[in-house]
Amino acid sequence: MGQFLPIVAMIVLAGLFAGISFVASRILNPPHPTSTKVAPYESGILDVTAPPERFPVRFMLVAMIFIVFDIETIFFFPFATVVDDLGTFGIIAVLVFSATLFESLLYIISKGALDWGPVQHLRRSHLMTDPARTTRTTVRAVGAEGRHDTPAEEAA
Repeated sequence: MGQFLPIVAMIVLAGLFAGISFVASRILNPPHPTSTKVAPYESGILDVTAPPERFPVRFMLVAMIFIVFDIETIFFFPFATVVDDLGTFGIIAVLVFSATLFESLLYIISKGALDWGPVQHLRRSHLMTDPARTTRTTVRAVGAEGRHDTPAEEAA
C-alpha cells in the first residue's frame, strides 16, 4: 500500500487545488450575469446577421486529403531515422505505403475532387447531372426554418 501513497497524495493535492481555485474564483470575482453576457456569443456582441450557408463538400474533401498526406509525412520521419537498420524490407514497406497513397491521390484527382471553378463542369458526366438539380433545390441553408415541424409535434 505504501507504494501507492505518492499517487494518492497527488490525487488529493489535485482535488484540493481544483476546489480552492473554484472557491477563490467565486469569492474574488462573483458572477454578474446580464442579458448581453448570457447571449449565445461570448464576446457580448449580439448577432444580427443571417446564418451562413453550409461549407461545400469539396472543402471537406480537400481537408481530408491534407490530413492523409500529413499523416504520411509523419510516418516518414521515423522511417528516415532507422532506414539503415530496416534494409530491403523497410524500403519495400515504405514503397507499398507510398504507392497506396499515391494511387488514392490519382483516384481523387480523376474524380475531380480537387477541381475548383469552371474546370469542374468539364469533368462532370452528363448522365449523373440533371439541369433541374441546383444547390437551391438540394441544399437547405442552415437556420431555424423548418426545425419545428417534427413528427412528434405534428401528432400532438
